Amino acid sequence: MSEEMFPEPEWLSEEVKTGTTIIAVTFDGGVVLGSDSRVSAGESVVNRVMNKLSPLHDKIYCALSGSAADAQTIAEIVNYQLDVHSIEVEDDPLVCSAATLVKNISYKYKEELSAHLIVAGWDRKKGGQVYATLNGLLSRQPFAIGGSGSFYIHGFVDAEYRKNMTKRESQEFVVNALTLAMGRDGSSGGVAYVVTIDKGGAEEKCILGNELPRFFDQ
Repeated sequence: MSEEMFPEPEWLSEEVKTGTTIIAVTFDGGVVLGSDSRVSAGESVVNRVMNKLSPLHDKIYCALSGSAADAQTIAEIVNYQLDVHSIEVEDDPLVCSAATLVKNISYKYKEELSAHLIVAGWDRKKGGQVYATLNGLLSRQPFAIGGSGSFYIHGFVDAEYRKNMTKRESQEFVVNALTLAMGRDGSSGGVAYVVTIDKGGAEEKCILGNELPRFFDQ
């Protein structure tokens, strides 16, 4: 049977674009991470409710962007390595250690993998921390954003971020940023996932679309 009868779909022969919005911010005593839930392949939405906040350890999470398969693979590898490390040292791992592992894998396989992870969490030495990792970069920041939706909210986060925000203020900051990005970016959408991490542990929350704040253009 001729191959011409079943031509290859155009989206298979082209680079498939993905999109998302991820964010993490420190507050006085911990960190808050957030993400949208839409997974896209080109112009198609392939998953409406994917949780892009993946635990690396009890008090360390990462926010995933880029290729979903690549990002999830990195998170699973680091999760395993941190479990082994915590058993060896008989203590919880440091956030910087988790971020360094992500950075090393991202750099070693930068030609094969397409993923950007933001690592954030709380540890006994430095409290709440946020690290940006990309192709070998490791940079600690008071807040970090990523994904296609982040291009729409740079001005918002620069204007609204303040040092030593409370937990509630940080949660509102993250939810507002996600809402604005999801409203403008066609590759971001669905529900908002939020994780708050402090000395007491991690608290996960899912905010449905009809529970998100509304802004002027909506």
